[in-house]
Amino acid sequence: MFKVYGDIQSGNCYKIKLLMNLLEIDHQWIHVDILADETHTRQFEKMNPNSRIPVLDLDNGEYLSESNAILNFLAAASHLLPDDGYLRARVLQWQFFEQYSHEPYIATARFIRQYLGLPKEREAEYHAKQEGGHKALAVMEQQLVKTPFLMGDAFSIADISLFAYTHVAAEGGFELEAYGAIRRWISAIEQMPNFIGMHA
Repeated sequence: MFKVYGDIQSGNCYKIKLLMNLLEIDHQWIHVDILADETHTRQFEKMNPNSRIPVLDLDNGEYLSESNAILNFLAAASHLLPDDGYLRARVLQWQFFEQYSHEPYIATARFIRQYLGLPKEREAEYHAKQEGGHKALAVMEQQLVKTPFLMGDAFSIADISLFAYTHVAAEGGFELEAYGAIRRWISAIEQMPNFIGMHA
């Protein structure tokens, strides 16, 4: 059985929980408290020297870290990852966009506000994240106005990667009222069989 070390309130960990639920992959979830430095223990660093969650324990002595790498591993041979090489590259394109143009703004702002309580010394950083976050949301909106999902008509792990932090973007100060296509996309994902919410 797979074991997942993570915090479901973290979007990067929630991606894994959501995928495993949608694909009905049997697993054990082991909560890790990052604020208590549980990722900096010797035991955890043997699994991931980078001291970050999530970590997937393959139950054979091997471990996998980085949320989008885990998604690609778990979704292999499923309907959530295309067989065609070009389409797989398009999935990766959205996942790189998520990590470099979306997560650094939307997830970081949410962390400062939700996890840290918006301390005064980080207020300027929090507000500085807003422009970049809305730029990323605008890119998603532009695509989702044209197609039901990021890859077109088919739901994929590209959507899971970006759903995780987008659907709780308001917790980082990013209101979604102006993004009608994103809100429709969020609703469609939430109605899927075996969907599990971050705050479940």
